[in-house]
Amino acid sequence: MDWSDVVLLILAATIFVLYVRLMLKNQRLRQMADEANRLRLEASEAEHRNRQLKQEMTSNIAHELKTPVSSIRGYLEILLGDKPVDDDRRRHYLQRSYSQTLRLSDLIQDVSIINKLEESADLFPRTEVDAAEVAREAIEDLGDKAEAAGITIANNLPAMPLQGNRELLYCIFRNLAENSIAYAGQGIDIVLETYKESPDHYFIHYYDTGKGVADEYLSRLFDRFVRIDEGRSRQNGGTGLGLSIVKHAVLFHGGEIYAKNRGGVGSADNRLSGLEYFFSLKKQ
Repeated sequence: MDWSDVVLLILAATIFVLYVRLMLKNQRLRQMADEANRLRLEASEAEHRNRQLKQEMTSNIAHELKTPVSSIRGYLEILLGDKPVDDDRRRHYLQRSYSQTLRLSDLIQDVSIINKLEESADLFPRTEVDAAEVAREAIEDLGDKAEAAGITIANNLPAMPLQGNRELLYCIFRNLAENSIAYAGQGIDIVLETYKESPDHYFIHYYDTGKGVADEYLSRLFDRFVRIDEGRSRQNGGTGLGLSIVKHAVLFHGGEIYAKNRGGVGSADNRLSGLEYFFSLKKQ
């Protein structure tokens, strides 16, 4: 083999190496382009989902506002009409109007909380707070409602110091308890306890001994404006956003939440034996 053959071999090897590098570079470029296209597609789908969710929420809010606004307008039209209204009826219409304004206020507040959680969660400041203390406060604030329904609430949570937002923690415990008081039935028990230990999270078990819900509703329990019993929900003044706020507030605190029926048959009238929630809160 003379020098010319060696040069040709070196040249061929160099060309081959360059070709392999070019192929690898092209492959990486194709992979990067595919990844960019995938990310663009995911972003487009996410934007479409967000647009749909906002449109759905706007439609639901308009629907929820329609009933109380129409009621207030109707009562005021009667009071301002030409026909005389006796004192008892006037008081009744004013009380009903006031009740509907409270419902409007609750709805506006709940919508505001969800919007802040979804779009500007950093607006909720974090401080050192004891979640068990907040739970006690929420339970005490619901004491009259629970007593009127013959409901006993047992808070067995130990001290739970964490970096969190007091307002959102309060929403978690109050909304869960308020939901049980409103829909689970009379004379039930509500219990809060821990069920697991971890260096990073607190694990909380909340349950009631009431009616529970049909299994097909469990996966939608935390969706916005989902009402298991439309008539009773409106009668009890619920906004349909309470459990959605609970889920968002748990996620804000680095946790997860799910619900299930406690299983079995609760009583002679074939009721389910209560609803239970398992959720976590990050310590730091």
